[in-house]
Amino acid sequence: MQIEMNVIDAFTDHVFKGNSAAVIITDSWLSDALMQSIAMENNLSETAFLVLDKTDEDKNKYHIRWFSPFTEIAFCGHATLASAFVLFKKNPTFKSIKLSAKAVGVLTVVQMDSGKIQMDFPNRKPEKVIDIPDDLLAGLSITPVEVYRNAQAYFVIYNSEADVLTVERDNDALKQLAPYDVAVTCQAKSENYHNYDFISRYFWPANGGDEDPVTGSAHTGLAPLWAERLEKNELLAYQASSRGGILDCVVTGDRVYISGHAIQYLTGFIMIEES
Repeated sequence: MQIEMNVIDAFTDHVFKGNSAAVIITDSWLSDALMQSIAMENNLSETAFLVLDKTDEDKNKYHIRWFSPFTEIAFCGHATLASAFVLFKKNPTFKSIKLSAKAVGVLTVVQMDSGKIQMDFPNRKPEKVIDIPDDLLAGLSITPVEVYRNAQAYFVIYNSEADVLTVERDNDALKQLAPYDVAVTCQAKSENYHNYDFISRYFWPANGGDEDPVTGSAHTGLAPLWAERLEKNELLAYQASSRGGILDCVVTGDRVYISGHAIQYLTGFIMIEES
């Protein structure tokens, strides 16, 4: 069996930057075991699998699932962006597409005139944590100023960019926070980041990874958090990993709109022996 696969760098307009995701579109679902094996073989942050919703008259609605090399993920932003990039490229007349996922419902994705792709996500604003877990304190080399949490992660507030950029982590301690990951963040203030409203990094040892290059899903929590603190609803974010990524965020009520560029890195075929 021959299956087409595209690898896209998301939240960037330069290859080797942003966050890479593989995108596989099939007529029907592959088995869960096979999808997990493919994701493990790819060894990217996520591999997205899509199947056309054949009941949709407009033929622009797809079901989507995301797999890390270790497990299926409930929600992944950068692989959603990568998937939309592939679908828009294959269907140049499409102005928007819909992606249906069990955990987050139907996501509307729009191709903007600027070339960016805008995704409509649920607002997942985190709540303040009063009793900070010992494993979180032990897992970070710099003590948090404040801590928040939503269904996905703990959000650690620091006072300076230096803290966000230099904090070291103990993965064994952070693994104990499962199923929650950890985002560290601060307001952008220095000359190096003056174009941005806030910066962040994202650690996910609780779900089998290390540091994620760019995490769209985390910004459904980060953007509302900083929108309230900075008293503005339109924000530009930078995820300060070694690859780096830029995210435009707009917070409106119960929705967070996240936009970014994407660029093709690879297209090819994987070969699987049919049983």
